[in-house]
Amino acid sequence: MLKILVVEDHALVREGLVQTLRQLDDEVLVHEAVDCDSAGAVLEQECDFDLVLLDLGLPGVDGLSCLGIFRQRYPAIPVVIVSAYDDAHTVNRALKHGASGFVPKAYSGERLIAALQAVLGGRIFVPEQMMPVNLGADLPHAPMGGQAEPAEFGLTERQAEVLALMTRGKSNRDIAEQLGLSEGTVKIHITAIFKALGVSSRTQALVAVARYGIRL
Repeated sequence: MLKILVVEDHALVREGLVQTLRQLDDEVLVHEAVDCDSAGAVLEQECDFDLVLLDLGLPGVDGLSCLGIFRQRYPAIPVVIVSAYDDAHTVNRALKHGASGFVPKAYSGERLIAALQAVLGGRIFVPEQMMPVNLGADLPHAPMGGQAEPAEFGLTERQAEVLALMTRGKSNRDIAEQLGLSEGTVKIHITAIFKALGVSSRTQALVAVARYGIRL
C-alpha cells in the first residue's frame, strides 16, 4: 500500500490531488496537511511515507523552507513539488533544495500520475521544457585518484548494495524486495547513505557517486 502526504493549503486543490492520487495504486492511503507545521506533526507521528507532495505557496513557513526541513529530518522520503510557480528558476531552486520532482499545477491528472510513478520508481521528474542546473555544483569535488571504495565514505557493505540499486533507478520497494529487507530498513540505510555522502536527496547522491567514482 502506498502512503502519501499532501501538503496544500487550498482545499479544492488538495481534494483534487487526493482523488487523483487514488489512481496510483490499488491501495493508496493519503494524509492531508494545510501547512508546514501540520505536515511536520503528521510526519513525526507516522514517518513511514512513500511520498510527500508539497505546495510552494504555503502560509507561514514557505514551501522551499519546508522542503529543507523535510530533507534534513526525513531524507529517505521523496518530496515532489506541485506548484503554479513553474518557471525554470523556481524548478531549479526546488531541485537544489532536494526535491525529487517538480510538477506544475497546470498538468492534467494523467500527467501527474506519470510523474509520480517516475519518482516512485527512483527517478527524478522535471517538466519536459525545463533543463535543470548542475545539481552537483554545491557538492565537494572528488579527491584526485579516480575510483573510490564505498568503505572510504563509511558505507557498510549493505549500504553499498542499497546505493548500487538506487543508481539503477530502483524504488525503495524494489530495493526491499531484492535485498530481502523491509521498506523501513531500506529508508534507514538511505538516511545513513545521505549522511555519509553529505547529501540530502537521491539526485545529489547519484551526482556524488558519479563525481567520486564510487565502485558499486
